[in-house]
Amino acid sequence: MDLINKHDDPISFLASAIDAMIKGKLKLKQRGVANTRELVALWNKVKKKKIKLKEINQYITEGKNVHLTHAADLSFEGKERIAEAIAFLEALTEMLRGSSSSKLNLTRKWDGAPAIICGTDPENGKFFVGTKSVFNKENPKINYTKADIDKNHSGGLAEKLKEALQYLPKLRIKGILQGDFLFGKGDVSKKKMDGEPYLVFTPNTITYGAQEKSDLANKINRVKIGIIFHTKYTGKAMSKLKASFNVSSSDFGSSSAVWAQDAGYKDTAGKATFTEAEYKKMEKLLAKAKSAAKGAAAGSNMLKGNPKVSEQINIYTNSRVREGDYSFSAKEFTNFVNDKLEKKLSSLKTEKGRARGRLAQKKMVSFLKAKSKDIDRVFAANSTIQECVVFLVKKLQEVQSLRTFIKTSTGYRVTGDEGFVASDEIGSAVKLVDRLEFSKINFTAAKNWVKG
Repeated sequence: MDLINKHDDPISFLASAIDAMIKGKLKLKQRGVANTRELVALWNKVKKKKIKLKEINQYITEGKNVHLTHAADLSFEGKERIAEAIAFLEALTEMLRGSSSSKLNLTRKWDGAPAIICGTDPENGKFFVGTKSVFNKENPKINYTKADIDKNHSGGLAEKLKEALQYLPKLRIKGILQGDFLFGKGDVSKKKMDGEPYLVFTPNTITYGAQEKSDLANKINRVKIGIIFHTKYTGKAMSKLKASFNVSSSDFGSSSAVWAQDAGYKDTAGKATFTEAEYKKMEKLLAKAKSAAKGAAAGSNMLKGNPKVSEQINIYTNSRVREGDYSFSAKEFTNFVNDKLEKKLSSLKTEKGRARGRLAQKKMVSFLKAKSKDIDRVFAANSTIQECVVFLVKKLQEVQSLRTFIKTSTGYRVTGDEGFVASDEIGSAVKLVDRLEFSKINFTAAKNWVKG
């Protein structure tokens, strides 16, 4: 009650409440994402200025579905974002235990390409297709006809968009949806995978396979294109659309020419329910992550307030993942930044420019050395959160409709899904990916389609 009385603004109250939770000073009845609803209920019970979940949703989700952050990388964005990551992990844990009261939406990430935005333009009532370039502030590339596609795009991308324009109107899509294009003309073939015959297609990095002569393979054989829808947009103008991840099969119809699915996670057989031993292990991992989060609060806030450092830390961690290593250290990070700045210095042509560069380099390196303990604590939080993510992802992957493979120098090997996206009723969303498995592949493997 004291926390509520200290604030007149609901947003600042929510931020302070999240801070208190991560420090262990505030304990709520609900766990995970349900915390937000409980906080809203507490505020509304006392204050005249009420909080509406819809307003919080608008506050959090300004903009389009252009980029999602890895759950662990929220550790670089301030202590409130660390708390958000842990809240998602807690909610997923309870969901997989079968006892969750949180309204959590879980979708499977499909490794399709290109991303297709399609539906009815709210401003003119015409059906369109496009990529994320439909959201360009200048020169949005919205395609109503094949001529528009020829004008705005080229190569393999243009061909995929033409297929989308030809067949997707048959689905009678409600509003606007975003999906991953899985296969079109000439993309499906027969291959022996893991010793058995499969129908396969490789839209991007992962090869998807359906056992030959199965019901699923027969469906894929009969259609012209395949697409997975994962995001819906609502609004009265293309420039003011809001994204949400709660796409369901009710948002589009069926067609004999299209294999269309929503990306919602479906476990009809209960395969992905935690055993008691798995639940206890997950609880230990969460406790470890929470402990690390407390120590990382100051460092995470420091990164949030220093965009240049935050940008470099993302480049550094991605480079480590690309090398197949998920271990990070402040000392190595400082050397990484110093080396990058040194290379930049060597490209400068004037002594005056090099002098400015050396000064900037010295200041940055000195700053990073002074903050090394804080940075190491952030890395510890990142690693413990990722441990939780990997454990959850491996459990979720026990349910698959299509098998997944990755091409190697000697053939194909079985791999997992690209990952999952968890979102809540107020619009927050995070990526859950086994980065040493999929992200490394995604950084290094050749893609199977041509941009244009």
